[in-house]
Amino acid sequence: MNTTVLDYHVHLYYDENSIEFAKDLAHRCEERFPIEIWRFHEKLVGPHPMWSVQLSVKTADFGRVFEWITLNHKHLIVFTHPNTGDDLLDHTDHAIWLGKSLDLNIDIFKKA
Repeated sequence: MNTTVLDYHVHLYYDENSIEFAKDLAHRCEERFPIEIWRFHEKLVGPHPMWSVQLSVKTADFGRVFEWITLNHKHLIVFTHPNTGDDLLDHTDHAIWLGKSLDLNIDIFKKA
């Protein structure tokens, strides 16, 4: 089992009614912290059960970023996980949810 966190992903979940708020939130976060904003998906991607955008956060910055997201996400569901190299554990046992937690499609991480 890997015990090193390489970085974190913060996924903002949204729909057609909340995508503009998600974009604004991501860009306000980027103005405050050294994060990387990935693509705003308007379809399901990977294990995610809603449209989403990924924010990549360095381990050293995670506490401040997560604190800010916690206080500013309003109605958005936020799924956060570390990256340790074990995708299944990172998306299940190591996951943090803000708002409602959802079922992920973790079958993509299970070894055959």
